[in-house]
Amino acid sequence: MKRTGRTANLPAASAAADGVTEKMKNMNELPFNLFLIGFMGTGKSALASCLHRQYHMELVEMDEKIAEQEGMSIPEIFEQKGEPYFRDAETALLRALGTKKGAVVSCGGGVPLRECNVEAMRQSGKIVLLTASPETVKKRVSGNRNRPLLRNRESVESIRELMEERRPRYEQAADLVIATDGKTVEEICGELIRRLQDEK
Repeated sequence: MKRTGRTANLPAASAAADGVTEKMKNMNELPFNLFLIGFMGTGKSALASCLHRQYHMELVEMDEKIAEQEGMSIPEIFEQKGEPYFRDAETALLRALGTKKGAVVSCGGGVPLRECNVEAMRQSGKIVLLTASPETVKKRVSGNRNRPLLRNRESVESIRELMEERRPRYEQAADLVIATDGKTVEEICGELIRRLQDEK
């Protein structure tokens, strides 16, 4: 199945990140799952792809997986079956992922809003919250039609309002928080690995 085009447009890699990237290649696969949460456009898909490349971790894009299972795009699911149906599908997928280890899971923006989803993620891994300013999010998602919750709400103020509604639940769920503004995906990846190592 083709990718849905929801990956955030992060800056290109810098030379400063190369050394970190080289070190990362020699690290063992993480013994638990990593669940990447955050508002749309914060870089979850880009970071998940980087971790997949560097560590050969199994990559799970929740939105893509659900779209594949349903045989339709995310906007079509919202339109034809409704948001509650989609949220139930997210919960079912998270529970199914509980038997895995060493996977990196890029979660939809609404996943942490359900407490049962947070509990399911904590049972098999760590929850990493990626953040970005409303201005950064607008720049990254501008023109993307695969994000139904942003239809007619693409102004910075509208994005800020929705982000503030979700922020308490995001922060409550997170084990780690990483700001992604102005960073390359390799820099974000390196920061995550260092933070995980510091916790050992």
